[in-house]
Amino acid sequence: MKQALVVVVVLALIACEGAETMEQGPKTVITAGAPPIGPYSPAVVADGLVYVSGLLGTGADGKLVGPDVASQTRQILDRMGEILAAAGSSMAQVVSVSVFIKNPGDFAAMNDAYRGYFQDAAPTRTTVASNLLNGALVEIAAVAVPNGTPRETMHPEGWVKSARPYSTIVKSGGLVFLSGLISRRGADDSFAPGTVGEQTRTILENAKTLLATAGLTLDNVVSSRVFITSESAFAEMNEVYRTYFPKDPPARATAVTPLMTPDYLVEITLVATTGDREVLGPTVAPSLPLSPAIRTGNRIYLSGVLGNTDANVGDIKAQTRETLTRIQRTLTSQGLTFNNVVDTTVYLTDLSHFAAMNEVYREFFPSAPPARATVGTGLVSRNALVELVMTAVK
Repeated sequence: MKQALVVVVVLALIACEGAETMEQGPKTVITAGAPPIGPYSPAVVADGLVYVSGLLGTGADGKLVGPDVASQTRQILDRMGEILAAAGSSMAQVVSVSVFIKNPGDFAAMNDAYRGYFQDAAPTRTTVASNLLNGALVEIAAVAVPNGTPRETMHPEGWVKSARPYSTIVKSGGLVFLSGLISRRGADDSFAPGTVGEQTRTILENAKTLLATAGLTLDNVVSSRVFITSESAFAEMNEVYRTYFPKDPPARATAVTPLMTPDYLVEITLVATTGDREVLGPTVAPSLPLSPAIRTGNRIYLSGVLGNTDANVGDIKAQTRETLTRIQRTLTSQGLTFNNVVDTTVYLTDLSHFAAMNEVYREFFPSAPPARATVGTGLVSRNALVELVMTAVK
């Protein structure tokens, strides 16, 4: 399978001027066009998935293409198409998209531009508000499958189909991707108001219905991303969340960030597997319903990791190094190194720490770094400055 995938990539590169690949361990790094600024790769191909880094709407000169979110969205998606072509994939093969938008008020304009790229059998999507680098209004990351890989969109029976430009479920490559879920009623797509706990319960009940549509249950979930609008909501969300994952919960990361309307208090994105599933590592803490890492096949989803201690309060370099050291221990316990990491999300509480974080991050990824998205969010630990969420492949 790996040899076939490399052939597909090489054939795609013939038609993509300026594109290069570099194999390192289980992954193939894709470089197309201008090299990225920072220790990350435009895309990484590994174990049947293509991970595209978070892209900003910049041109060849590195400057944002326009002052409006629509122009930046189109620039990002045009660039994404080029990167996917170099990776032997295409926009039609995208299975999951993460949109980080600076201003929730730009949501409709972003959607109008986005819709033109994903009209039929659109990928799943999660959209949250975040602070972004370089004055950008939007950042978009994606996961795709190579051309020729079967890909199916699904929708629960009895649920109304939303006009929003994404699918609720995409099934491909042994995985099931769900769009970011907020508290809505499936029958009419109306908002279901309530407390953080009530909204979390509505979301996870909906997740059960969505997974059942794909022939799965919550026991098949391997990765969870939770977004809450207030740090004070963490305990209440957790209280309900743990009742749905009482044993061997998925890997999880939680960020604090605004959602698309003030009524939404929590949003949850899930990835499930149709194959085997194994918890890696000891329980993080009895009060936290998450596993350090979950393996399915050759892919390992790691929970978000913090590195704040009493000794490094306010020190972004020390916290980044401690975070990466903790991740390294998890990787080492599975016979892996940072060469096995294929995708990273960086949550920074203050984007002015970007350069200092990068300086340490580069030490752990001196060559062939993974795909990466970096955004500004709050974190649930008061003194934490950075959280890293990684996916690795054996």
